[in-house]
Amino acid sequence: MPKTHTLFFTAPKKVEIRETSLPALKDDEVLVNTICSAISAGTEMLVYRGEFPHLANSHDSVSSDLNYPLAYGYACVGKVMDIGKSVNSAWLNRLVFSFRPHSSHFVIKIESLILIPDSLTPETACFLPNIETAVNLVQDGAPIVGERVLVLGQGVVGLLTASLLSEFPLESLVTVDHYELRRNALKVESQRLKIKSLPPYDLQPLTLRQAQGNAFDLLQSGADLTFELSGSPSALNDAIALTAFSGRVVIGSWYGQKRAEIDLGGAFHRSRIKLISSQVSTISPELSGRWDKSRRFDVAWKALERIKPEKWITHRFALSDAEKAYRLLDENPQETIQIIFEYKNVL
Repeated sequence: MPKTHTLFFTAPKKVEIRETSLPALKDDEVLVNTICSAISAGTEMLVYRGEFPHLANSHDSVSSDLNYPLAYGYACVGKVMDIGKSVNSAWLNRLVFSFRPHSSHFVIKIESLILIPDSLTPETACFLPNIETAVNLVQDGAPIVGERVLVLGQGVVGLLTASLLSEFPLESLVTVDHYELRRNALKVESQRLKIKSLPPYDLQPLTLRQAQGNAFDLLQSGADLTFELSGSPSALNDAIALTAFSGRVVIGSWYGQKRAEIDLGGAFHRSRIKLISSQVSTISPELSGRWDKSRRFDVAWKALERIKPEKWITHRFALSDAEKAYRLLDENPQETIQIIFEYKNVL
């Protein structure tokens, strides 16, 4: 069996690549050679910076009991290169997705793999966790025809969420992000779908009158539905302030150990605004009688076919350059949208 190279977070802002031998294949296992894996700019940066909470149970196997040294990641795409004796030969040479840490090879049971549709490239398939998150967010928000919707944060999850929301017959859709690169990521779609993208300073009262069209109407009257996807706890105050009476705020950010003072006094007390915690590991109880993970994955794959998010890959690194990749994301996030690792020894 070959050796594998796996990325480990060993301390705040410290990563290393460790080489280990893979175990022999069991009858019900397969060997996967990784083609590419995507960095999560939200959750992985909490791990990189040492800002993750120590949760005994996070309702998934990925984020529970996190402690250094830690192999972390959940967006691996690869090819099945060898199979155990009891595995159907149809699995051989298939492209597969796995919620695995960044690793050049891995041995795994087939029930932990997801077959990738033939219509999608490996790079596109790397976005599966984020598009599943976006689908979950939209389902939890449950937009209504004619609503005014606001999305705070245009990282990958925010961009995917806005893309899904643009398919609804909304009155207006406004997105907000600090970084020009991310505000422009939906520029072509914005012209076609009438999405307005603003920097945060346009949310301030003195500049509201300078906003145009639907963005001005939304900011004056308040959003019916707001998504807080920025990763910044203080943005929750903006979300509450910009949401109309009896509106909903869907909180998709995981703040980790970051803290900020949230103003739940004043107008909030009488606002009847609903704060909705949304996380992809589970399905809303209101939907779980009809929806399961398999059905949601089917929706996610079809959404990837429509959106084609590989256009948002801004950087590609070899796994051996992982330190450079995380430093870039930590120190110059304004230059990035999606960073992936490429494993050249596979194809």
